[in-house]
Amino acid sequence: MKAAIIKDYGKQVEISEVPMPELSEDSVMIEVHAASINPIDNIVKAGYMKEMMPISFPYIMGYDVSGVVTEVGAKVSKFKIGDEVYSRPNQMDAGSIAEYNVVKEDELAFKPSKLNYEESASIPLAGLTAFQALTAKGNLQKGQKVLIHAGSGGVGSLAIQIAKHLGAEVAVTTSRSNFEMVKNLGADVVIDYKTQKFEEELSDYDLVLDTMGGEIMKKSFEILKKGGSIVSLKSQDTEELAKKYDVNFEAFFMWPSGEMLTHLTQLINDEVLKPMIDRSYSFEQVQEAYDYLQRGHAKGKVVIKIR
Repeated sequence: MKAAIIKDYGKQVEISEVPMPELSEDSVMIEVHAASINPIDNIVKAGYMKEMMPISFPYIMGYDVSGVVTEVGAKVSKFKIGDEVYSRPNQMDAGSIAEYNVVKEDELAFKPSKLNYEESASIPLAGLTAFQALTAKGNLQKGQKVLIHAGSGGVGSLAIQIAKHLGAEVAVTTSRSNFEMVKNLGADVVIDYKTQKFEEELSDYDLVLDTMGGEIMKKSFEILKKGGSIVSLKSQDTEELAKKYDVNFEAFFMWPSGEMLTHLTQLINDEVLKPMIDRSYSFEQVQEAYDYLQRGHAKGKVVIKIR
């Protein structure tokens, strides 16, 4: 089959012939129709996580998949051949920018009926990240206040919608050109990170979803009420600021979950949650897609059309 691979850290992504993935008894084979790319892809590709997440080469890129089941393992009971599905596969099964992808049954969900394959492929990693960070880790409740950094990004744009669905008051940071977009998604307070200092504008927040790390994460402690929380996708609290400010801190990396993805499917089909796609690229344009994502200006997700 054809797949988007890298042959070493730091190398360009190329389309190459690779062996078909092997189907295990608890998994399904998916004929991939669409995939999407995420900032973590470029981080892995560059080798920044090779100590924590070693990979072997050639390495197939991609953590989001949408397509049709073509084969099922002996122990699979929920899905059958012909089902339209989507998933964020685990690290061992990652490699969705390919003609076929094997995914474990418990990491799989039926594709939202309201979305096409490209729209569906934009959801799993970013959607699960936003949902798990706000609920499982952030315990966001109705009436609470949450700050979402980079509200126009893949995670941020979905997190705004989920937080509003949960009944929270939502503030976001973004550039002025994205104000209308994030307000349409449900943001109540919008901070222009280029001209405003969020730590001077906001106070008494219950939760911060930190997608930036570094100094932005450190300044986020200043806006929390005592007992509030920061859930960070990018940084560790190496200076023990949580103790200083009497708040909670959690460094977080999402986990695959078919059950949680099914919950997101329901929100999508109920028109509570909608995907935000910035650009769509063909299979052959995959390196171009990564170059665009690397520039850091994507509004929502960047998707790859395989079929």
